[in-house]
Amino acid sequence: MTKIPETMVAMVLTGHGGLDKLEYHQDWPVPEPLGGEVLIEVAACGMNNTDINTRTGWYSKTVREGTHAEGGVRGFDEVNEEAGGWGAGLTFPRIQGADVCGRVVAVGDRADTSLIGKRVLIDTWLRDWDDPMNMDKCGYYGSELDGGYAQYTKVGERDVFPVECDLSDQELATFATSYITAENMLHRGAVGEGDTVLVPGASGGVGSALIQLARRRGAQVIALCGDTKADQVKAVGADHVLPRAPEHLADALDAATGRAQVDVVADVVGGALWPQMIGVLCRGGRYTCAGAIAGPIVEFDLRTFYLNDHTYTGATIVPPGMFGDLVGYIERGEIKPLLAGTWPLEQLREAQEAFLQKQHVGNFVVVPPKR
Repeated sequence: MTKIPETMVAMVLTGHGGLDKLEYHQDWPVPEPLGGEVLIEVAACGMNNTDINTRTGWYSKTVREGTHAEGGVRGFDEVNEEAGGWGAGLTFPRIQGADVCGRVVAVGDRADTSLIGKRVLIDTWLRDWDDPMNMDKCGYYGSELDGGYAQYTKVGERDVFPVECDLSDQELATFATSYITAENMLHRGAVGEGDTVLVPGASGGVGSALIQLARRRGAQVIALCGDTKADQVKAVGADHVLPRAPEHLADALDAATGRAQVDVVADVVGGALWPQMIGVLCRGGRYTCAGAIAGPIVEFDLRTFYLNDHTYTGATIVPPGMFGDLVGYIERGEIKPLLAGTWPLEQLREAQEAFLQKQHVGNFVVVPPKR
């Protein structure tokens, strides 16, 4: 039986704001697993936009800017403190970090002891298992509950998924948020064989996951990204790669593919290009969205929407069972990790600054010190 210490290293968020709101502690209490919970020794924890958006309070509707580097470092002055998270006020202090790969080292008195010693991933959406389809009762791991930017974390036994593969802990930590978000977007957008999918922001964690998962469904992928990343994005599996913000998107599509329209737009970008993205959707096309890094306020012409019989879906909370499907894709080698860089947990601030520069393809991961 592994001896569990009383204290641990943890990066703790103390409130909405800049990077100074992240405090590194070396004597934070180790959580105790109760009832049906398990305790996980964290091996690696991936980074994502949600961590930064939550820290800065970007989800507050008083913020109208995109998730640019300046705001991500210093925070936003206009945050409504009561609505800076997913729509409900967060409580502080909070340990963030949803993308955990680790090993179960202890369990509560009602949890499955056979989980001890297993390498696991954690479902990022935590449910009320008496009412699992109720989205209003879902919470995000690392937001409503403490997450994995620490040496240990705890979660319900139904939220952990043993994973058996040859990937490293750091590679496994790139999957959870980005890939489950992408899979949910494609599910909501009803993407299938023969569809053409436009992916703005294709070099990011969700964008690069969308490429792989859309290809897995038999779709053709048109990616938008910066010129310096085009070759890497092409290598991920995009059929065509266009500039990040073409002056005339329809013309660029036509020149690359012979068709100026797509069946689906899978968007995490928004911003000034949004009207053009909607403009290239075919009649009966689908738009699915899980982010707005270039800006949440867009110009929306209702005539384009209704005259072309479009379907628009938001994609945040994931249906039960989808995370287990994702683990199956990983174990069968149907999707690949894109590890852009690894940082020690104590350098999380520096890692977030680098993340905000958007010069990488894939995901960054932080690693806590070993006991």
